[in-house]
Amino acid sequence: MNPGIVGTSLVDILPQPDTPGGPWKVYALSRRALPPWCKPSSASVIPIQVDLTDFTAVAEALTQLTDITHVFYVAWMLHSTEAQNREKNSAMFRNVISFVVTNCPGLVHISLQTARAALYRGHAAPGLPQEDILFDEVSRRGGDVGWSVHRPSLIFGFSPRSFFNTVCSLCVYAAICRKEGATLRWPGSLASWEECSNASDADLVAEQHIWAGLEPMAKNEAFNCCNGDVYRWKQLWPILAERFGLEWTGYTGEENRFKVAEAMVGKEAVWAEIVKENELLETQLCEVANWWLVDNLVNELGANWKLLDSMNKSKEHGFLGFRNTVKSFNGWIDKMKARKIVP
Repeated sequence: MNPGIVGTSLVDILPQPDTPGGPWKVYALSRRALPPWCKPSSASVIPIQVDLTDFTAVAEALTQLTDITHVFYVAWMLHSTEAQNREKNSAMFRNVISFVVTNCPGLVHISLQTARAALYRGHAAPGLPQEDILFDEVSRRGGDVGWSVHRPSLIFGFSPRSFFNTVCSLCVYAAICRKEGATLRWPGSLASWEECSNASDADLVAEQHIWAGLEPMAKNEAFNCCNGDVYRWKQLWPILAERFGLEWTGYTGEENRFKVAEAMVGKEAVWAEIVKENELLETQLCEVANWWLVDNLVNELGANWKLLDSMNKSKEHGFLGFRNTVKSFNGWIDKMKARKIVP
């Protein structure tokens, strides 16, 4: 497991005394040392720093961990092309899974997180190599090891250094607007502003992973994972503005669209001032904000397709979890503020 957004939620939830299947001993794998905002709250969480792209390093890190029973694989690294994404991320997954399947006799379940985007990238979408690797590896155990695949949509969660942390990036953008006395302007398209979509609360996704690892009905199945309702950015944008004391504007015409990545060029010193003035945890702007992600989410939605996820299969198999997306969005802003990531 790699403490990205859902990994961080798993690290928080698994050690809790009321978590199903417990008590859990958690080996938390990550490429970088855990940052100060993500220190384990329980002695049952053992951080392991390892580069998952390096099979030798993975083998050395895991060689003594023969007591692994469940793998929750939620790691992902973004590369410049889709071909590289498939190749590099598949190699990472194979490095971990091939070793664990071979060396952990008590292994009972592997839970793989992909995304709905893996299924819907154009009319001639490529295959799903991570799933193929999963099926091939578990087949070597003759049915002793079960699997599940989890496909969240846009994830709201807490992992400020994660490449896909939507909420943190938006909070940082709002904080810079406040510092500069600017209005929180919607930068994107009318479609993204108006259209309905799904979000996935990171804790909910983690709960589904754990449920699938324990529930016989979930064995060898793939599930969507979204909150169960829909949202529009025209709902969430005013909430973001209110939480940072800002005036805001929504979509006001094509001529007023702009790229956040371009607007935020050279704002490193501004962020450093915000951190110092508000006694926040020491972070660099590039650590806590991903402007590419923001520009994509405010411009892509509704441009080429309209897509809503169904939780029917998950419910039919017994997972009844849900979240209110507005409350989820607010809750993760609360956590960003409480952990002193944003003012």
